[in-house]
Amino acid sequence: MDLSNIEPQIIWKNFSKLNAVPRPSKKEEKVIAFIKEFGENLGLETTVDTVGNVIIKKPATAGMENRKPIIMQSHLDMVCQKNNDVDFDFETQGIQMEVDGDWVKAKGTTLGADNGLGVATIMSVLESKDLAHPELEALFTIDEETGMTGALGLKARQLNGKILLNLDTEEDDEIDIGCAGGIDVTISQNYQAKPATGEFVKIEVKGLQGGHSGMDIHKGFGNANIILARLLYKGLENGLQLISLDGGSLRNAIPREAAAILSVKNAEAFISESEKIKNDILEEFASLESGLKINIEKTENSDNSVSEEDSRKIVLVLKSLHNGVYRMSPDVQDLVESSNNVARVELKNAALKILNLSRSSVDSSKNSVAEQLKSVADLAGMQTEFSGSYPGWKPKPGSEIVQVLEKIYSEKFGEKPHVVACHAGLECGIIGANYPEMEMVSYGPTIRGAHSPDERASISSAQKFWDFTKEILANIPLK
Repeated sequence: MDLSNIEPQIIWKNFSKLNAVPRPSKKEEKVIAFIKEFGENLGLETTVDTVGNVIIKKPATAGMENRKPIIMQSHLDMVCQKNNDVDFDFETQGIQMEVDGDWVKAKGTTLGADNGLGVATIMSVLESKDLAHPELEALFTIDEETGMTGALGLKARQLNGKILLNLDTEEDDEIDIGCAGGIDVTISQNYQAKPATGEFVKIEVKGLQGGHSGMDIHKGFGNANIILARLLYKGLENGLQLISLDGGSLRNAIPREAAAILSVKNAEAFISESEKIKNDILEEFASLESGLKINIEKTENSDNSVSEEDSRKIVLVLKSLHNGVYRMSPDVQDLVESSNNVARVELKNAALKILNLSRSSVDSSKNSVAEQLKSVADLAGMQTEFSGSYPGWKPKPGSEIVQVLEKIYSEKFGEKPHVVACHAGLECGIIGANYPEMEMVSYGPTIRGAHSPDERASISSAQKFWDFTKEILANIPLK
């Protein structure tokens, strides 16, 4: 669907063009080429660095040469999630969009407003002819969603800007001045495959909301892997042998679906007991997860299983891993300081993998969460790998650019903005490590359901966001 008739037309026009280009994380070749061509067609200095980040430079407009040079930054990749009944290939197809009242959304997939609306906004500034702004570097990073390798690969002294405007938050009344760091924790073990000796049962958990494993972690949404573990736990009394587990997908998405195939000595007894637990779970989540469905039934299977002893270890680990909020910040009201998302569980051909993403705005606390997960794995004789660690962004509430944004917002919209830190991984922390003197701030339009097929972007908020951006650019402080 062409959105170019929606205001602000320039934003939605560029968002439509961007969403026609496939851009999964780690497979951004097409969108890198698209943005590079966009900059070159404007006659602007355009480069692609060694990791794939695109940098486009635009001189200051007349009268703005004495203002501090700025960087506008967003990431090119998007989270690729779809409903099971949707046939869609994120590597070859453009996003199919539709309008529902004040919302733009996709047809059964993630929309890519995170961070596509930020990218489209920067594109709009670059191609504008009548917009006042200082010397500008547009930084389009890659792979933010699955490792932040673009930001991590950005070299010192590549950029000249003194102020960074990151356009990657999801509430239009918030000015973000800090974020959480993160670390990937992968638990794994290979087992000896054995023939199953009992009756076969299949369990399916589906219909959960999912959501962003940082921004939504405190909302109490169901985690399909954790719910599945509760159901499997009862099988430990019935000679449970695991054959396969398949739950969740990306580390930064709360798992919406999970399934298991297992063998038990008495399927009828196991199903009867599991139905009681199922009813308890459905009642617990009735007000929050109205779409939750749990199916437990006999099945047929010819694959080998994991031994009863090893199956017991796997289930106990899944029951013991911390999931959700680990600690609230003692310094910033209502801010989650530390958390963990048990994001992906896979048991296939007797090989187990459990993918976690631990976050914290305090590095020592982040490490403590990761160590807790490793401790559980150690007790079960499993292997643990730490990878992809990235720093948080320490808030500087008194910085000049934060004061500028607060003043503009209050005057323009008649209310004070919420100046916050968020429990998500923004690239500001990583970029700031290479540019410690740079002032940074993050803001964005209202987006709901990011990282899930329910993702949607507010049309009226995008207009507000664009008006705010234009005013910010015209009021960047003097050098």
